[in-house]
Amino acid sequence: MSAYNKTNVHPSAFILIGIPGLETAHIWISIPFCLVYILALLGNCSLLFIIKTDTSLHEPMYLFLCMLALADLIVCTTAVPKLLSLFWFHDGEIRFEACLTQVFLIHSCSTMESGFFLAMAFDRYVAICNPLRHSAILTHAVIGGMGLGIVLRGIVLLSPHPFLLRWLPYCRTNIISHTYCEFMALIKIACAETRIRKAYSLIVAFLTGGLDFILIICSYVLILHTVFHLPSKEARLKTLGTCGSHICVILVSYTPAFFSFLTHRFGHNVAPHVHIFVANIYLLVPPMVNPIIYGVRTKKIRDRFLKFFSFSKP
Repeated sequence: MSAYNKTNVHPSAFILIGIPGLETAHIWISIPFCLVYILALLGNCSLLFIIKTDTSLHEPMYLFLCMLALADLIVCTTAVPKLLSLFWFHDGEIRFEACLTQVFLIHSCSTMESGFFLAMAFDRYVAICNPLRHSAILTHAVIGGMGLGIVLRGIVLLSPHPFLLRWLPYCRTNIISHTYCEFMALIKIACAETRIRKAYSLIVAFLTGGLDFILIICSYVLILHTVFHLPSKEARLKTLGTCGSHICVILVSYTPAFFSFLTHRFGHNVAPHVHIFVANIYLLVPPMVNPIIYGVRTKKIRDRFLKFFSFSKP
């Protein structure tokens, strides 16, 4: 039973309904979602273990990759267990406080992921445009400071979100047409003026994901400028090859993220089930794909992974 009361503007719980229009297919949709989640857990945990145990991988790119893997694990673990409970057991009820916690963790860690992509782009820029000073610029202290700054940015800018939602009245309904608690999904069911809250969310999105993406593009413009001045085609291809994994994970992560962000705010003609499906892809697919991309394309990680399993054989 719903814990909602029409006279209470702050319900004790919300009801998640999953993907509207696809309720009968929830059990089938849950199968690939569950498999992707398991692969994300295995892939990111393996990546963290390999990089931690191999000192030759304690380089800036791999350390930033560890930070990205941790953020990926938090994001998907915050959303997927409840999603699977909803799909398998029709358990859509989520406590008000748990819902706000989910909002904070998903949005803040997604912001951190964007920051780590930018840090990795900066690492590629220094490695290609100023290779002789790479180790002097990106020391462990600098890497730790950058990682801490990215985490604090995510916490400080996204901390107001739960409070902005908590102070809203929800007098119409406590039913959320989504698979997890998300800022705009809660804004839509509030029965109060929300323009200021939407504006704050939009500004934060631009100052984090939007600005990070612009700076990543700028870094690659400078990288390409340096690469095209290299003397041989072989050197140019080899240098660009060191950026391949980073470019792939950026495309995998930013494409559904931008689609989800834009359709929530401007895509009023997009079917709800399409938007929600893409929002779930954004949470699930990048955490699964990122370790696979780096595992396949990065020789050091691939060799360490194969070496580990060769020792595991009887």
